[in-house]
Amino acid sequence: MKKSSALVWLSSLVALLALVSAGAGLFWPGEGNPFPFTTLRGQAVEIYGQGLYRYDTAFKAPILRGTDGVTLLVGIPLLVWAIARYRRNSLRGGLLLTGVLSYFLYKSASLAFGVAYNDLILVYIVYFSASFFAFMLAFTSIDLADLAARMSPDLPHGWVAAFMFLAGLSVFVWLIDIIGGLAQGGAPANLASYTTEITYPIDLGLIAPAAFLGGVLVLRRTPLGYLIAATLLTLNAMVGVMVVGQSIAQTLAGITLSVVEWVAFVGTFVGMSGIAVWLLTILFRHLADSPR
Repeated sequence: MKKSSALVWLSSLVALLALVSAGAGLFWPGEGNPFPFTTLRGQAVEIYGQGLYRYDTAFKAPILRGTDGVTLLVGIPLLVWAIARYRRNSLRGGLLLTGVLSYFLYKSASLAFGVAYNDLILVYIVYFSASFFAFMLAFTSIDLADLAARMSPDLPHGWVAAFMFLAGLSVFVWLIDIIGGLAQGGAPANLASYTTEITYPIDLGLIAPAAFLGGVLVLRRTPLGYLIAATLLTLNAMVGVMVVGQSIAQTLAGITLSVVEWVAFVGTFVGMSGIAVWLLTILFRHLADSPR
């Protein structure tokens, strides 16, 4: 593995910016009340009206705050631990760091492109930039030949690949929103005051193809497949925890989800997260400390 001091510094910067961003999202001072707003499509929605996310909708602001809580309690400590493992020249640490950085890239992109303009816009831009370049450095720091030499042939390739295919298919749950809106000649109901939903292109346009590609490469015993699998397994594990945090925050804010929404948007991702943790553990156990 090609250890990079630039990656350590960039990852540390990501941790700091994530701390600032998530802390501000949860503890930003300011009083206010929800207020009505009419969107460009003539839809009447309720705006949150308080704190950092005061211009986001009353539906989305608790989601953002729930994600901030998960970032503070789980994401940042895990990132710091992965950095420490990477500095010890651990291949497992490098793989974990790559996966954890994919979560922060996902999170920072959602803030930079998807949140209503607020006082932290410059922080979001630097946060996204640092996450992007840190992830690229981490991904390219993994020596694929070394990874292939350390991976046990006993790894259950079929199980890992099957999960990758399932993970790629799972994000198509967003088509319920998209096709539902198109069928009615409008937009998804929860789009509200936003011009688009950044989760759709990220999940459907990036995550799904990467998952399918990773599954095929794992079946072919290609080392790049192991790297993609480790990255997406870590991301899937973090997304499940994130969804739990978001659901708790929404419940505390008085938002009630339907049974269909609980099953499709909460149960699916939480279940996938549990499987991802199990398979990631198996993958790491089949990774030798030195080339075989």
